[in-house]
Amino acid sequence: MSTEPEVPTNRPPTLTDVARLAGVSVATASKAINGRGEVRAATRVRVLEAAELLSFAPNALARGLLSGRTGTVGLLTSDLEGRFSIPILMGVEDAFGAGQVSVFLCDARGDAIREQHHVRALLSRRVDGLIVVGSRTDPRPPLAGNIPVPVVYVYDPSANPDDISITVDNVGGGRLAIEHLLACGRRNIAHITGDAGFQAARDRAEGAAAALADAGLGLIGDRPYFGSWDESWGRAAAHMLVEQHPETDAIFCGSDQIARGVLDTLRDLGRDVPRSTAVIGFDNWEAIAADSRPRLTSIDMNLKHLGAVAGQRLFAAIGGAVPGSEKFPGRIVMRESTLPVG
Repeated sequence: MSTEPEVPTNRPPTLTDVARLAGVSVATASKAINGRGEVRAATRVRVLEAAELLSFAPNALARGLLSGRTGTVGLLTSDLEGRFSIPILMGVEDAFGAGQVSVFLCDARGDAIREQHHVRALLSRRVDGLIVVGSRTDPRPPLAGNIPVPVVYVYDPSANPDDISITVDNVGGGRLAIEHLLACGRRNIAHITGDAGFQAARDRAEGAAAALADAGLGLIGDRPYFGSWDESWGRAAAHMLVEQHPETDAIFCGSDQIARGVLDTLRDLGRDVPRSTAVIGFDNWEAIAADSRPRLTSIDMNLKHLGAVAGQRLFAAIGGAVPGSEKFPGRIVMRESTLPVG
């Protein structure tokens, strides 16, 4: 094989140049570069050496056409504010690698008709697969119609158990929060959370109750305080809780927004956090948790990791594998609102 590439300097090298330098046909060079199995090992090495010598970068679209793929996926979200979809999207892109796969992001705004429109538009662009991200953890109907590409559901699972769903372990997250408060020496623990119509609220409450039962304890008030997911509910519920149960020494909040409202009321009532009352949130929403007074300990759902796993499972499904559904635990991000009693 010649060691001198004969390529004009005014243009990038082509597959034809690689084939000529390696002494093979263009078809053989293409098979060698794209990892096809019909090429002898020695020939493949010769072609790859020629490609490296010429600094040849295979055209992504050309490679995709050879494999029947376009190197694009669609991400459908119903999360209007990007609270869940943006970190998941970041994880998806990390999984695919910079520049390797392009992701089309579409916001369905929680509307089934809009979602169907986006699905048709994405399929018309010949995407290789779809990732569907919801704004709540309740099982959702699978995408309507015959979808000819793999689909992965993230955060909210598909109601069809045969679909691939990547979700958060909210029961485990509730348990984790209570176990942390118990480890900090708290025993009179209340739970203020969001709308009981949300699966996430019920699951987190279930995990909290189970962890307390394991310790021989129960929730202050003998029940979770269900309400809305906002700060105003946190303020109102904390005021009612302290009036009725002044012995409360810790509050597990179902979201960081609720927790910030709880912190406001405790401060207004002269309750020191964390000395008299520890507070833990859920979501680890940096814009809230890191700026609270004091800074808020919270359960992080690892959304970026969920996105990365979803990307990996979609990639595997595109390649012909049959991944199953998976549920992933959260983790505690410790800040000043839950310092141990001492």
